[in-house]
Amino acid sequence: MRSRLRRLVLGATALFTAASALPAAAAPSQGRAEHPSRDGMSAVIRYTEYGIPHILAKNYADLGFGTGWAQASDEVCTLADGFVTLRGERSRYFGASAAAGGALSGARTNLASDLYFRGVRETRTVEKLLAGPAPVGPSREVRDMMRGWAAGYNAWLKQKKITDPACADASWVRPVTELDVAARGLAIASISGEGRFADTITAAQPPTGAGTVSGTPSSRPAVRTPDAKAVVKAADELWGDPGMGSNAAAFRGDTTANGSGLLLGNPHYPWQGGRRFWQSQQTIPGELNVSGGSLLGTPAISIGFNAHVAWSHTVSTGIPANFHQLTLDPADPTTYLVDGEPERMKKRTVTVAVKDGEPVTRTQWWTRYGPVVTSLNSQVPLPWTNTTAYALHDPNAANLRFADTSLGFGKARSTDDVLASLARHQGIPWVNTIAADRAGHSLFTQSQVLPRITDELAQRCSTELGRTTYPASGIAILDGSRGDCALGSDADAVAPGIFGPARMPTLKDAPYVENSNGTAWMTNAGRPITGYERVFGTVKTELGLRTRGGIEDVAAMADRGRLTVRDLQRQQFANRVPAGDLTAADAAQACAALPGGTATGSDGKAVDVSEACGVLTAWDRTMNTGSRGALLFDRFWRKLEQTVPAAELWKVPFSAADPVRTPNTLNTDVPGFAVALADAVAELRAAGIALDAPLGAHQFVVRGGERLPMPGGSGRLGVWNVLEPQWNAAGGGYTEVPFGSSHLQAVGWDGSRCPVARTLLTYSQSSNPKSPHYADQTRLFSGEKWVTSRFCEKDILASPKLKVVRVHERR
Repeated sequence: MRSRLRRLVLGATALFTAASALPAAAAPSQGRAEHPSRDGMSAVIRYTEYGIPHILAKNYADLGFGTGWAQASDEVCTLADGFVTLRGERSRYFGASAAAGGALSGARTNLASDLYFRGVRETRTVEKLLAGPAPVGPSREVRDMMRGWAAGYNAWLKQKKITDPACADASWVRPVTELDVAARGLAIASISGEGRFADTITAAQPPTGAGTVSGTPSSRPAVRTPDAKAVVKAADELWGDPGMGSNAAAFRGDTTANGSGLLLGNPHYPWQGGRRFWQSQQTIPGELNVSGGSLLGTPAISIGFNAHVAWSHTVSTGIPANFHQLTLDPADPTTYLVDGEPERMKKRTVTVAVKDGEPVTRTQWWTRYGPVVTSLNSQVPLPWTNTTAYALHDPNAANLRFADTSLGFGKARSTDDVLASLARHQGIPWVNTIAADRAGHSLFTQSQVLPRITDELAQRCSTELGRTTYPASGIAILDGSRGDCALGSDADAVAPGIFGPARMPTLKDAPYVENSNGTAWMTNAGRPITGYERVFGTVKTELGLRTRGGIEDVAAMADRGRLTVRDLQRQQFANRVPAGDLTAADAAQACAALPGGTATGSDGKAVDVSEACGVLTAWDRTMNTGSRGALLFDRFWRKLEQTVPAAELWKVPFSAADPVRTPNTLNTDVPGFAVALADAVAELRAAGIALDAPLGAHQFVVRGGERLPMPGGSGRLGVWNVLEPQWNAAGGGYTEVPFGSSHLQAVGWDGSRCPVARTLLTYSQSSNPKSPHYADQTRLFSGEKWVTSRFCEKDILASPKLKVVRVHERR
C-alpha cells in the first residue's frame, strides 16, 4: 500500500518537481499565470501529520490558490466571519448591538465595526494601493498570491460542503475577491493604530453650540485640555494591550553545537477567532520553499523558516500612531487652520444595513492628518470643542507591504537578506524581527512602520499635553496648526512621514538576541542598543519580569554553549516563574510570621493563611501542570500588584546599571502584602480549590468533551510560556484558556540540506469541532510535546499520514 501511494504521489507531483532542477532564472514564469487547461488555477497539497499542508505549485497564483483552498478547509467559518467584518456587514447578519469580536479592530459593537470598515472601503485606499507600483504597492508576485488565494477559497466553497456548525448553511458565507484579501492585510497592518480607535472614529461629531464639546449639551462647559496623567495611563493600557505579545530568541553560531544559528519563536495570540495562526509549507520549485505560520486570511507565511534562515516576530514597544491637535476656525468647528489658512474637514457619510431594523447613517470627519477622534478610551476624552479637536495619524493605514516583506523573508538565504527585505519593502507594522541563519548569524531589528516622530520634532512641536505624554509614553501630540510640524521624510523611506531603515534599532551577530515585548535597549544585556528616538521605546528604564526572565535564561544558555534545538525545546517548556524565584521564599517567611497565622482581607475579614505558608515554601517555582502552589502564587501575585503601588513593591529599587536583576527583594512590610495573601486564600477556598491543587486541574481547555491541562502562566509572573486564563469567581476558578503561546518553532541546521525544526500550533489547525485536527496539537501542547517538521521532499513522502490532494478550479 505504501509503495502504491508513493507512486501516486510521485506521479501527481512530477510536473512540479521537474522544475526544481532548473536554475532560478529558468524556473516557471512568475508573472500572471497562463492556464491552458479548462481547470484554471491548481495546486497539489500533501498533508502530513496533524493536518499540516505542504502546498506545491507552478507559480505564485497557483500557490495562493492552494493556500486559500487549504485555509478554507480548516477555517472557513473564521475566515468568512472576518470577511463579513471587512465588508461592514456584521450588523446586517448578526445585529448592530452585538459584540464585534475584536479580531480585526477594537470596535466594541457590530455597528461601530461596520461604520469603520465601510468607511475604509469607501475611501478606496486598498484599490489605490493595489494599483500603485512596488514597493509602495504590492509586487506582481503578491498580487498573484492574493488573486489566487481568493480563487482557492471560492473553489473550496463551490466544491465542498461546510461541516463546521459555526457557519454551516449560513447566508453570510460568500465568495471573496482579491480586494477582500488585500483589505484583510490592511486591517491587520492598522489594527494597532486606526483599528484600535474604530469606536471613536465613528462616533466623533462636531459640537453643536457655543462653548460645547462634541456630543454634549450646550450647558456643559468646554474642556480645554485633557488630564495628562490620565492620557498617559490610557495610552499605556492601549498600546500595552496583552491581546498580542511574544518571545523570541536567536543564537550566534559560536554558542551552538555545530556553528549554525538557532531560533526559538513563541508568539502569544488569541486561541480563537481571526488572529489565529495556521501552518503550511509553500513550494514553487526553483523559486520558493518556506514553512511556518500565516495569520488567517493572508497568503504569505508570517513567521517561519526555510533551508537557510528562520525568523519570528515579537510585538514591539514602538507607538504606531500619533495625534495632531487642531486649532479650529471659531466660526466653524469642522474647519481647522494650518499656518493661518483654513482647511475644511472631509465629511464621510456611511450607511450600514441593520438586521431587523432601518439602515443607520453616520458621518465621519477626516483631516490631512487622519480621522478626528474624541477619546483614548471610554474614561479619557480628547474633547472636540469649538476651538480644538484631535486627529489621529496612522501610517499603517496605507501599508499593504507586509506580505511582500514576509515573502522576502521566505526567499532569504541569510539574516542579511532578511534585513534587505525589510529595507526594500518596509512593511512590518507593529512587531520586531528576530532571525538566525545556517551560517551562524543572529539578528534583532525593530524595523517597523512608525510615524516619523523624532525627539527634536516632539520637543519643537508638542502641545502642552504632548510635552507630558511623549516622554512618559511615546505618544506624540503635535501642533496641527503649524506646517513646520509636519512629520517630514527620510531619504531611505519608501513613503513620506515614516522612518527609513537607517533609523531602526538593530543588533547584528550578538551571541544571543532576545525580546519579550520589551524595549530594544536590552536585546542583549552585554550589548545595549541606544540612540533611537523615544517613539521606538525607552532606554535605561525598568524591564518587565518576562523580559528579565527571558534575558536571564537566554544569556545563561549562550554562556553554556553547545546549544541544540533540544535546548530551545526545553526553554519553551521550562515554565519557570521569575516572580516566584524573586519573591516566594520571602513571601512564605513573612506569611509564617503573621500573628496567629491570620491576615485581614480587603473586605475586613480575618483569614487563616497558615496553610499557605507551607504551600508557598514547597512550591517548585514553575507553572507545570503538576505544580502544587502555582495557582496560589498566581492569584496572590495578581492581587499584590493591584494592591501595592509599583514604587512600594520592592525594597531594592531599579538600577539602570543592573537592569536584569533589579528591582528585587519583596517588600513584605507594606500592609498590602497581607491583604493580597488573605484575598488569594479566601478566593481559592470560596471556589472550592485546595491551596496546593495542581495547576493543571484548574488551568485547562476542553476539546471534544476532553479536559486538557495546560502548562504555562501569565506574563505578569515573568513566565516565558505565556497563558492568560480568565478568572471567574462565580464559576469556581479559571475558565478555558483564551490566549497565549500559539505557533511555536525551534529551528536549527545540521550538515544536511534540511533544517532541523520542531513546531507546535498550540490550538491545532482547525476551529471546526468535527475536524480530526481540532485538538490533536493541543493534546501535544498539554503533554509538552512537539511536531517534527517535514521540510524536505524525502521527509514529506515518508510521512505515515501522507495524503495527497490535487485541487483546481472548475469553470
